[in-house]
Amino acid sequence: MDSVSLIEAALVAGAAAGAKDTTSQAVKEAYTGLKTLLSRLFAEKPHAQAILDEHETDPETYEKPLKNLLADAHADQDAELLAAAERVMALVQPQQIGIGKYTIQNTGTVQGQNIGDNQQIKQQFGNPPKV
Repeated sequence: MDSVSLIEAALVAGAAAGAKDTTSQAVKEAYTGLKTLLSRLFAEKPHAQAILDEHETDPETYEKPLKNLLADAHADQDAELLAAAERVMALVQPQQIGIGKYTIQNTGTVQGQNIGDNQQIKQQFGNPPKV
């Protein structure tokens, strides 16, 4: 997940979790902290602040405009903002914290598996070649 998508996903997850009565105080505080950082980022941009506010109530409609604003503001390079988004995600979806670049799901027997970039795989079927 790229950094801009992480921030947007944390906003969605935080807003959804915050709407539940059973949400912990830690989640609410982490979400509020993320929103505060974004409000500071968009302080001089009332249009951006309005999109951020509307995104909370209608994330599907405002997902793309918000992602564009985050990219334009270089939010993906703000370490504090990224840490806040990761904190929200860690509290709301702790099982997802280890998920990185690859999503692997094996539902049957696996006899060989390669995961990663730039892998070279040579498969041989039948009799080995004569050398």
